[in-house]
Order: sequence, then C-alpha cells, then structure tokens
Amino acid sequence: MNTTWSLHKISDTENFGFSPAQYSRFKFGDDTVAEAFGTALADGFIKAHLEQGHISGQMVVISSPYSFIPTATYAMKNYFLFRINHWLAENDLPVVQEAKVHRTITYKEDYGELNAEERMRLIGNDSFHIDKAFIAGKTLLFLDDIKITGSHERMIMKMVRDYDLHNTIYMLYFAELVNDSIHPNIENYLNYHQVSNIFDLDDIVKSGSFCINTRLVKYLLNYNYEAFCVFIQAQSRQFILNLYNMALGNGYHTMDSYRPNLKYIKDQLFTNNKLLAQYGN
Repeated sequence: MNTTWSLHKISDTENFGFSPAQYSRFKFGDDTVAEAFGTALADGFIKAHLEQGHISGQMVVISSPYSFIPTATYAMKNYFLFRINHWLAENDLPVVQEAKVHRTITYKEDYGELNAEERMRLIGNDSFHIDKAFIAGKTLLFLDDIKITGSHERMIMKMVRDYDLHNTIYMLYFAELVNDSIHPNIENYLNYHQVSNIFDLDDIVKSGSFCINTRLVKYLLNYNYEAFCVFIQAQSRQFILNLYNMALGNGYHTMDSYRPNLKYIKDQLFTNNKLLAQYGN
C-alpha cells in the first residue's frame, strides 16, 4: 500500500497555510523553524493516521535522500521523529526506527527553478539505495519538505520496484502543490523568500540555532567569489571548517564551478593559518 499525505495543500500563490519567510529560513538551515515544521507535521500525521489506527507494527522514518550533507528535511525529520515517539511511548507502542536512502549523484543546478520535465531529466540520472533487510516487514514513512511535481516520489517508487519492496509506504510532505496551473518554480519563490543574497544568510548562520544542509553549502560555493570572500571573513572558524568538511564529503571539490570558493576556504583555514600539520593539505 502506498499513501501520499501532506500537511499543507498549495492551491494558490497567496495563501500557503504557512509562512514563506519561515520556510525560506528553514531551507537554509534555521533549526528553530525545522523544529516547528517537524512538530506540526507529526501532529497532523498523528491525528490523520495514528489515532485512526491506520498503522500497526514497527515504523521506520526515512528522510529525503542525500549523500553526505543532509538536506533541510533531515532537520525537520528529527523533530517529527521526537513528536511521534512521544505519542507512541504514551500509547505503549514501539518507537520509530530510522533508515537512510543513499544517493549517488550530486549536481549544482537549482532544482527549484526547473519544470517537471527538467526535474525528471536531472534526477533521473541518479540512483537511490536502501538497506532492504533492515526495513523488511516494516511500515515506511518517507519524509520530504515539499512535493511540487512528484519527481522525487517517482524516484523513490522506482527504488521500491528495483528492490522488490512489499512494505506499506507513506509519502509524507510538509506541503504539496495541488494546483497544476501553478508553475513548479513556485518552489524557488518559497526557497528564496528571505534570502535574496549571500549576506541574508548571516543572521541564520549566527542565530544560535543553525543546522548546515546541502542547499546552503551549494548556494555558498556557487556564489560570486568576491562577495563569498567577504561573507566568509565574517564567519567563525568552526563554521568555515564545517563548510569545508561538508563540501569535501559531497565531492564538491571535483566540481569546477565550486573550486574557486573552496580554494579560498582552504587558504583561510590551512595555508594562511598554518594548520597544515593538524588537518593535512
């Protein structure tokens, strides 16, 4: 059985049911918003499905696929899981387990700008992988922040067919575009509602409630070199080192468009500050 469920249905461009400003901050790493979104998604799912007895047995929560750097959904997933576990424990039911969908390809294109055909062409080259033995016989809750064209869901279901999975599956979204007349680039309107340039990220990064994610890393590494250098000079060493480590983990040092900004980070961390002996060159 495959069920798609979303907390918010987007049918027009004026009333989303949630704050576009908060959504934008969430997409660039505001963990406070991730907590609010994840908790709200869990409360809605509990009311719509768990309280109705639709699910029995062990559940496994699976965030949107990623390679090394988590997506924004990963942070939302944490708080979704916490809230679900509170309800399960109070009802003497087994708490949720967690699994990961691994992906093999990374790309620099901004997914939110693309139409349905372009999205499928881009993501169709990717492949998703999961531990079939671990999830056998369990109810799978695949979490994502938003469903626009359904291309990610189609890739998940392709993985389900490829692995010959027979689990009960729920595709859960914080929001879902349900009006086909709205162009898919509405996603970028939401993504960048509060982030019009690199310096708008400063408040999020220094908020004290920041969780690094793929979107932020790609945005920074692809930004104009001169502005990027100014931004980085105002950040803490820990943030810069984390950014560098995350970028290497996703293989971004092999992508030509990211190399200038990564070289600047490397020079700031290692060459200019003589930390080669500690971290290697």
